[in-house]
Amino acid sequence: MSSIKQFQVTFDCADPERVARFWCEALGYVVPPPPEGFATWDDFDRSLPPERQGSAFACVDPSGVGPRLFFQRVPEGKVVKNRVHLDVRVGSGLVGEERLAALEAECARLVALGAVRGRLLLADEFNESCLVMQDIEGNEFCLD
Repeated sequence: MSSIKQFQVTFDCADPERVARFWCEALGYVVPPPPEGFATWDDFDRSLPPERQGSAFACVDPSGVGPRLFFQRVPEGKVVKNRVHLDVRVGSGLVGEERLAALEAECARLVALGAVRGRLLLADEFNESCLVMQDIEGNEFCLD
């Protein structure tokens, strides 16, 4: 039997620090300490060649349970639906109106951070309600 591997989720984006800081706020994640020998991430970034400055940023679950999120700058913009997305679990264990209220409250909080509300998918015989959204660069995610 193989052991469970750690993994990180990587986002391609135009502005890695901006997108990372959005997800820190959305998920309660934090920016990890800068590399040894640097007082701040800005100090580290200035040590890189100009073409690499601002090219990546990360955030981590302060409890160490969730995966590291890594954001890397890419030259092209987003043009199609994500093949992989995050489900932000805010309604776990809730059903009906109580679940919808939890989804709507979290949606309002994330919209204030710059997210965009998408469509509400109401419960059916197989799935509970969820809310499709986009982060500040248009990456889809769901509140479920």
